[in-house]
Amino acid sequence: MMITSRANLKVKQFRKLRDRKERQKTGLFTIEGLRIVAEAVEQGAKIELLFVAPEFLVSEFGQQLVETVQSSGVDVIEVSGDVFHGLSLKDGPKGLAAVVRQRWSSLAEARLSPGINWTVLESIQNPGNLGTIMRTQDAVGAEGLILLDQSTDPYDPAAMRGSMGAIFTQQLVKTSFAEFADWKRQQGYPLIGTSDAAEVDYQAVTYPDPVLLMMGSERQGLKGQHVALCDEMVSIPMVGKNDSLNLAVATGLMLYEIFNQRRHNKANLINTL
Repeated sequence: MMITSRANLKVKQFRKLRDRKERQKTGLFTIEGLRIVAEAVEQGAKIELLFVAPEFLVSEFGQQLVETVQSSGVDVIEVSGDVFHGLSLKDGPKGLAAVVRQRWSSLAEARLSPGINWTVLESIQNPGNLGTIMRTQDAVGAEGLILLDQSTDPYDPAAMRGSMGAIFTQQLVKTSFAEFADWKRQQGYPLIGTSDAAEVDYQAVTYPDPVLLMMGSERQGLKGQHVALCDEMVSIPMVGKNDSLNLAVATGLMLYEIFNQRRHNKANLINTL
């Protein structure tokens, strides 16, 4: 039976998950669109509920995706176009949205190995930045993110849009700086931080493999206690009048410098064989 009322309980619960407190309480979040739902299915995310608006879901790919989800035992609910508009945050909805179980890892599960690295974000505030960083992490084959202290929610709808599905390829850890510092000292993993006050250019360093990359918050960067924990601090040069880079851009530059060094090292190794 198709749901035609926006007052339906499940529809209202879906909308409530836009609120961070509701996501924290339930351990659920929402996604919308063919591409991200397909990525969730491919990566084995636990889909709790799928909303389908036949009026908008016209592609064969989308219809096959619904069949795949339904065959796995997920409850699939058909809704009218009007109801789906009430669920959607997009101008041109494609007729597919889902409620998904959040997936978190513990610090103990964060393992570094050659060719793999993690990024540590100190109190990142902008969910769009976080989503973009997740997308870049996926692009360079990074393993996950460690979110410290008062960081924004990676399951925020804006982070979802920015990640373009990369949320499902990244391990996510949330912890305090104190717990992270103890873990880092116990594991002995090398930690590289960034600061505009650092004297070493970010391209003048040979990055350890594996490595932890630590990036500061949008407003304050890394504080003294963070800098003290780092094994080395580097800076990204700037010659313009602005005194800082967007956090997602700065993190992207760092991730690709590490990535490119590893690519070149691998290529050199192959050439010597």
